[in-house]
Amino acid sequence: MAVSPEGTPAPPVETLPPPPEAHTLEPGSVSAKRGERGDSGAGRLSFCTKVCYGIGGVPNQVASSAIAFYLQLFLLDVAQIPAAQVSLVLFGGKVSGAAADPLAGFFINRSRRTGSGRLMPWVLGCTPFIALASFFLWFLPPFTSLRGLWYTALYSLFQALATFFQVPYTALTMLLTPSPRERDSATVYRMTLEMAGTLMGATVHGLIVSGAHGSHRCKETALPGQVAVSPNATRLYSIAATVVAVTYPVCSSLLCLGVKERPGASARAAGQGLSFLAGLRLTVRHPPYLKLVISFLFISAAVQVEQSYLVLFCAHASRLHDHVQSLVLTILVSAVLSTPMWEWVLQRFGKRMAAFGIFGMVPFAILLAAMPTAPVAYVVAFVSGVSIAVSLLLPWSMLPDVVDEFQRQHQHGPGLETIFYSSYVFFTKLSGAGALGISTLSLDFAGYESGACKQAEQVVVTLKVLIGAMPTCMILIGLCILLVGPTPKVPSRNSSRSLGRRTSYSLA
Repeated sequence: MAVSPEGTPAPPVETLPPPPEAHTLEPGSVSAKRGERGDSGAGRLSFCTKVCYGIGGVPNQVASSAIAFYLQLFLLDVAQIPAAQVSLVLFGGKVSGAAADPLAGFFINRSRRTGSGRLMPWVLGCTPFIALASFFLWFLPPFTSLRGLWYTALYSLFQALATFFQVPYTALTMLLTPSPRERDSATVYRMTLEMAGTLMGATVHGLIVSGAHGSHRCKETALPGQVAVSPNATRLYSIAATVVAVTYPVCSSLLCLGVKERPGASARAAGQGLSFLAGLRLTVRHPPYLKLVISFLFISAAVQVEQSYLVLFCAHASRLHDHVQSLVLTILVSAVLSTPMWEWVLQRFGKRMAAFGIFGMVPFAILLAAMPTAPVAYVVAFVSGVSIAVSLLLPWSMLPDVVDEFQRQHQHGPGLETIFYSSYVFFTKLSGAGALGISTLSLDFAGYESGACKQAEQVVVTLKVLIGAMPTCMILIGLCILLVGPTPKVPSRNSSRSLGRRTSYSLA
């Protein structure tokens, strides 16, 4: 049954006529039993297919992880760009990526199926260009006056290309199999391997560039002014950028070799019947989708702020310089290890119960801001990783269910899965752009000095607010929107069977 605002009757759901084979199958036959199970036969994905599908998402996560933890530090302390310009770089890049999402949905939705599928050519075509953009994002140009413009252009290009890579890749979930359970399983493989990619990106990148940000950097001077950029720092960042860029062609090749895009009913109808704007209007008027998007606008922005300012907080607002790599590693390891646990929670207790796991980050974020000691920091890092895991897994596990709900109400509509996915990423990126842009601008107002070893007390206070109070408020708002009010109901067994598909999880 569809979810509608309180007091408003839900739109009627059209009844899908029984499939032709329903008139010919004898009760108790193998085919009938297979239809009852719904997840067997042609709908089942092999282990190799799921692994290769998950590997396809690794490169973007490797690059995004390195960017999330280290780009801001690189721009401020290595490129030595003023904080106001860094705010423009981060905001411009995120907005560029967000603006590319509806464009990606438009072009992909209108693209025709080729020999390798309808979505796969987009992934493969973006690979060489995004690899180059990823490398030059960490390159230190010889000029200094236009570095802000240089990094704004490169980060915007990278985010746009990453979008044209990620949108068809994530939308590929709907075209792997008609089985919701198998799609959810493939999503878990993808999320687990993407977590591994996140871990690899932050760890490898961090280990390589650690020599550029050690506490020894400031021991040679007692003055609070800028420290000259070491040639070794630029060399280390170039090596790290090369390692990240290589993952794109390697992982994309494995994705193409191991995954076959299966044209389903939604794929055949894609790009037919409705224009992109008409399809977008339909999706944004779908109440379950609106609820999902608005809640995770706040939650995803909170996670991005927490990641972006952790390293700066350790470097300038606490005595945790030597623990940065270990703390980042603790967050990511706990996130990777807890992802299978959250999948079990999703299957056993439902998505409402899993959503409470995001709340675990709230008290510990405040604790870290109040008591920035090493033991507290490691506990906070572990709990934050567990919460980040469910915050990343939950929306991508709910989104296919929302698409199913939409398709049950619009039986004769086109396949709009790419519009659902692209518009979701658009809104979350837009919220992240605003959060990171405003928060970095607040550092400039507080008097942050690029390249300085010691920052003013106002900067320290600002960093504590950004690492504690700001994520806490956004998480609480997002959870209230997600958990309060009407929630999607589980379709009945007969309804699910007549549709030939079911919703694996619910928020009930």
